[in-house]
Parts: sequence; C-alpha cells; structure tokens
Amino acid sequence: MSTLRITFRLNRKEIQIEAAPDRRVSDVLREDLGLTGTKESCGAGDCGACTILVDGASRLSCLMLAAQLQGHEISTIEGLAKDQRMHVLQKTFVEHGAIQCGFCTPGIVLASLDLLKRNPNPTRAQIREGLAGNLCRCTGYQKIVDAVQAAAESVQEEESL
Repeated sequence: MSTLRITFRLNRKEIQIEAAPDRRVSDVLREDLGLTGTKESCGAGDCGACTILVDGASRLSCLMLAAQLQGHEISTIEGLAKDQRMHVLQKTFVEHGAIQCGFCTPGIVLASLDLLKRNPNPTRAQIREGLAGNLCRCTGYQKIVDAVQAAAESVQEEESL
C-alpha cells in the first residue's frame, strides 16, 4: 500500500511522518513514534486505554486513521508534563492513589483533562459520566474520581489548567 506524508503537531512539536493512510493512529504513535503511553487494549473503542487529545478533545486513537492526523494538534500522555513538572492531574492521581496497574491511567488522565476543560467544576456524578468511556479494572474508580475532583479544586485555586 502507498504511504502518505502527514503533517501535524504532536505534543507541541510540528512533525511529518510517512504512513499508510489507513493505519491506526494508536499503531503510528506506539510503533512508529515510540510513544508507548498510548495503550491498546480492546482495539475496538470500548475501553478508552488509547485515549489521546485531538485539538483538545478526547478521541480513541484505535478508531482513528493516520490520514485523520493531518493538520491537527495531537496530545499524548508524554506531552502533558511541562518543563519536567507533572501536570496537576498527574500529581493528583499520584497523591490520591488513583493508579494501580497503570495501564488505563494515560487514557483516563487525558479524558479527565478534556472533561475539566469543558467543565472546570464538575460534580462527582459528572466526573463519573465524563469518564464512562474509560475502563479501569483495578481501582474501582473512587480514587480516580477523588483525583479528578482534587485537580479541579486545585485548578480553581491556581487557574493553571
């Protein structure tokens, strides 16, 4: 199959890749670009482990094709920290023990960021609803909700999201 030159921004950097246009974005990120924070579990859009941000909105990278990257701003978990300082969501996930095996964590953190940008002061029910597309087998979600709520409170104090 022929390849396509695709230009997009990835974690605040302009890049160009050559990829088959019908290749899954999750495979491009993991195999071609070495960004293994984007996980793949189901490959069918059911678990949320492959969540990335496309122009700031959460998307499932296992359901996206490489050609869909063209011209967009893509953020992965590897690009969340700035100047080697963890993002407030990363800090609160650690502080609240919202990470157990860690497999689902990158997708949940990015989905949480999207949620907080759309709703900076969500209720616990809104957090659960906002993260409904992300499955976690280990935590039972309580600590994840606690972490997202703490991040929202921290951001309201600091205005740093």
